[in-house]
Amino acid sequence: MSSIIRPTPRQRTRRLVVLAAALFAIVAPLVQTLTGLGLTQAEFAADGNGTLRVAGYAFSIWGLIYAGILAYAVRQALPQTGESPLLTRMGLPSAVAFFGIGFWIVVAAMNLKAASVAVIFAALLALLLPLLTVSGAVRALPRMDRERLLLVWPLAALAGWLTVAAPLNLITTVTAFGALPTALSPSLWAIVAIVAVTVVALGVTASLRTLAYPLPVAWGLLGAFVAEQAEKPAMAFTALAGAVVLLIAGVLLSFRLRPGVERA
Repeated sequence: MSSIIRPTPRQRTRRLVVLAAALFAIVAPLVQTLTGLGLTQAEFAADGNGTLRVAGYAFSIWGLIYAGILAYAVRQALPQTGESPLLTRMGLPSAVAFFGIGFWIVVAAMNLKAASVAVIFAALLALLLPLLTVSGAVRALPRMDRERLLLVWPLAALAGWLTVAAPLNLITTVTAFGALPTALSPSLWAIVAIVAVTVVALGVTASLRTLAYPLPVAWGLLGAFVAEQAEKPAMAFTALAGAVVLLIAGVLLSFRLRPGVERA
């Protein structure tokens, strides 16, 4: 359960930094869309999507992710929210990740492809690695605990989507530069990427055991299935298989395990 320990001045400053980073992440795409500055995310992704694509509708998940980010950032900034080990550990990493996804909008608008890869992987690792280090505390949280709902779910969901988006960004950029290694065909490279994402996501799901993480990964893989099923069926059905495996594993690991095991 969340602690009732009041935050210190330093911790309150950290909370404001997290809130500012979350607002930046949410406002950046709005400003880019309203002003029309630079490339849109669709235009940026279109250059180099010949190897692997995700259906456009899949990116609508950002609406839910932004809502979760805002809920987390506002809740942790409220004076009545007590400090807890999870808030302390995930505060600065979440701020780095939020700033990263906002900054990605900027570099994508400027068509800085290599920079976009660096930024999105930095955001992913900044969030995912700390989540894994506190996985025991995450597993021990009751299912309806506020910290699970308003900290773990928003951050795990963002990490899940970035687990798909970062490799997609990488393979799109390499394709745009014409630098895809010739050891495999482009379709086989895409299948390798899909399998790698599925394996990594299974490992993280086994550690966190929260459905918030594998759901966005499965959603992204389903988007790849929809986009590629007509022209690249082998790739598409690999993505579909990965999505199904993640959904089944996510449900089993999140709900079928005995809750007392992790608290022992």
